[in-house]
Amino acid sequence: MKKFIQTIQNIFKIEELRKRILYTIGLILVYRFGCFVVLPGIDASMLSAMQSASNEGLVGLLNMFSGGAFGNASIFALGVMPYISASIVIQLLGVFVPYFRKLQMEGESGRKKMNQMTRVLTILVICIQGPAYMAALHGQVPAQAFVAVRSLGWSNFAFNLISTIILMAGSMFVMWLGERITDRGIGNGISLIIMIGIVARLPYALAAEVSEKLSVTNGSWLLLIVELVIWFFVIAAAIAIVQAVRKVPVQYAKRVIGNRQFGGVRQYIPLKINAAGVMPIIFAQAIMLFPILFSRWDATRGLAATLGNYTGFWYNFIFAIFVIIFTYFYTAVTVNPTMMAENMKQNGGFIPGVKPGKKTVEYLDSIMSRVTLPGSFALAAIAILPAIAMILGVSNSFASFYGGTSLLILVGVVLDTLQQVESYLLMRHYDGLMKTGRLSGRSGM
Repeated sequence: MKKFIQTIQNIFKIEELRKRILYTIGLILVYRFGCFVVLPGIDASMLSAMQSASNEGLVGLLNMFSGGAFGNASIFALGVMPYISASIVIQLLGVFVPYFRKLQMEGESGRKKMNQMTRVLTILVICIQGPAYMAALHGQVPAQAFVAVRSLGWSNFAFNLISTIILMAGSMFVMWLGERITDRGIGNGISLIIMIGIVARLPYALAAEVSEKLSVTNGSWLLLIVELVIWFFVIAAAIAIVQAVRKVPVQYAKRVIGNRQFGGVRQYIPLKINAAGVMPIIFAQAIMLFPILFSRWDATRGLAATLGNYTGFWYNFIFAIFVIIFTYFYTAVTVNPTMMAENMKQNGGFIPGVKPGKKTVEYLDSIMSRVTLPGSFALAAIAILPAIAMILGVSNSFASFYGGTSLLILVGVVLDTLQQVESYLLMRHYDGLMKTGRLSGRSGM
């Protein structure tokens, strides 16, 4: 405890780090305040139906990413999801389209062009998601809630148009906040904004779980303690998955000054066990919403009910299979063995016992496939843990923190942010956040 207090004091002794942390906290407070500012012309007291509908499925995922703003009909309702969608599209184009691949190789100038394209694509995504959100709002909220339409005589089209423009401005402002945090604060701004939305739900979920368990007289305290212990071990497993890498040795030839011979320096290529992050879970959750579409017809209603049962065997089995498939797909898209082998060759490196060129590409591809296998199974297990927790009696709100997207994002962002803080401490010759070893985030060891 004494070392922890000393570390906190050391953090605030570093002027630059202190300013960055305070700046980050200030912008996060601005974001959290905006999450409760309801769209003009809507009665906030009539949003209970929208809030209850935004707790499950993909809608619940959107509400989580927006920090609850989605269910509150806030000006920040779309949050950073349009920006994330645009970033994913640009990233995929960098793999399949030569022009975008060339921009990735141009360094800082190429990165600026791709960032500008991402912003433009974000606006286009908002133009689609904004009207869709307003349509969902009209479907969930009673007509009396739309004060601007009922009292001021506005048409639905005019109200939806103005609201979409406000949602666009709110989403772009949130994106700007994230970029400011990245540039002048601490950590990755967009990731921190998502994480804060998840953390904001944790106290309410934990309080609801404690209240529910205390209402039962027989063994309630013991059951609650068992739940928290299991939650602790699940968090530890998620940390291990986020930090785990496989090191492939590479012998680099390093030219020594003068006429001396080349000296060998052994280095490593970090290949992550989970290179895809949380994206496979997000994709799989989106796919698993399709059975709901078949609930309208009598012939397919039974099948839709079976596949739409979040705690059922078939839903979780198919969900896990999709997570494994998307893990391999996303890893194949984001990890390019050909580019790694080419960069290795340009830097005069090689893998001992493997010929440069095609053989190196095949070797890296085989290693990546083997490493991804346990990572995909671990990710699938993390994805279905909330359903298992609900079956064992954990409340729905608290069960979401037992795994899935919430837990992985929470763990990954916290590790990345602590890694940056530790780098500042070590540069000023202070002890790091850990007594032994170095923190490693999603970026590697």
